[in-house]
Amino acid sequence: KDSYHPSGVNEINSDGTVSVWPIDTRNREKKWRYARQSVEKIWSKLHVRKTGGKYEVYYGKDTGTVRTLWTEAQFDASEYGTKLLQEVFGSKDINFSYPKSLYTLIETIRIALRRDMEPLILDYFAGSGTTGHAVINLNREDGGRRKFILVEMGQYFDTVLLPRIKKVTFSPEWKDGKPKRMATKEEAERSPRIIKYQRLESYEDALNNISFEDEKGQTKLIQFDDYLLNYMLEFETKGSATFLNIEKLATPFSYKLILQEGQETQESYVDLPETFNYLLGLHVKSRKVYNDDGRKYLVYKGTIDHKEITVIWRQTKDWEKKDFERDKKFVADKKLTEGAEEIFVNGDSFIPKARSLDPVFKRRMFSGAEA
Repeated sequence: KDSYHPSGVNEINSDGTVSVWPIDTRNREKKWRYARQSVEKIWSKLHVRKTGGKYEVYYGKDTGTVRTLWTEAQFDASEYGTKLLQEVFGSKDINFSYPKSLYTLIETIRIALRRDMEPLILDYFAGSGTTGHAVINLNREDGGRRKFILVEMGQYFDTVLLPRIKKVTFSPEWKDGKPKRMATKEEAERSPRIIKYQRLESYEDALNNISFEDEKGQTKLIQFDDYLLNYMLEFETKGSATFLNIEKLATPFSYKLILQEGQETQESYVDLPETFNYLLGLHVKSRKVYNDDGRKYLVYKGTIDHKEITVIWRQTKDWEKKDFERDKKFVADKKLTEGAEEIFVNGDSFIPKARSLDPVFKRRMFSGAEA
């Protein structure tokens, strides 16, 4: 009725539905652009979005030119970038300057991908993680299965980006560093199940882990000049950790590199199994850990060009013939290679049809040659 005046853009009805009214940012009552009969004709092109905590209706055109200047309140980087991040962390002292508005990224993704609900979105300058946050929110909103890869080399990866992604995965809304509310059942089902992150070996890390063996067989790290880099790397330093010391693949779960952190150096574990999967081009379908009375087995199953592959890792240092027999029996009893068309295993083995991954790892790592 003409005499009715809504209290705002949204009103919650008694049955739980939400009424959306044509009220502008100055709280002035307006009217819809299209008449009812027109709306019925373009029904499939209407989208409901939650912007700044309010539901709004948008008409999604199939074609059109995107405006250069976005002036709507939702694109305000101060309100929906800086302040939003402060609410997530519960502090104004955030080690990141000028984060983008969350809604700028949401709208950018919508425009760029249109109706693609399962794209892979890459951000090579991830900053505070706004792109990842936007993808998570979009999936929760419409049930899409978008994926994202974020790349960042700044120190705020650990202090801002990663904690932010963990937090928004746990809960969609935050205030003063605490969840404002928990995810609904539907939102929880549409949220990420796992956040996976990796640290890549840098050029400096590689140089810092090149070592020589002296006459007594002792390993020593060295500083390089051009002569050593050009003439002595191939043979004298082949046992270096950065060149993949094949002998140490007998203890694959304790492989380490010396990494520089500021002014200090520290040893850090390297995930050799994960590295090998990437070098091999393995599309991983499962990753399982088994225990044989204290012996750890890490088993990957996946595909390469529709070919079923199994990769088995275990610690084989100081193994004798009886240990390899026990190894063969355990693999058979647990049916670890069942259904595999090709089997890779670190080190030697008596496992039928198994192939040592050691030389494959080395070749793929440095030459990219087919194994």
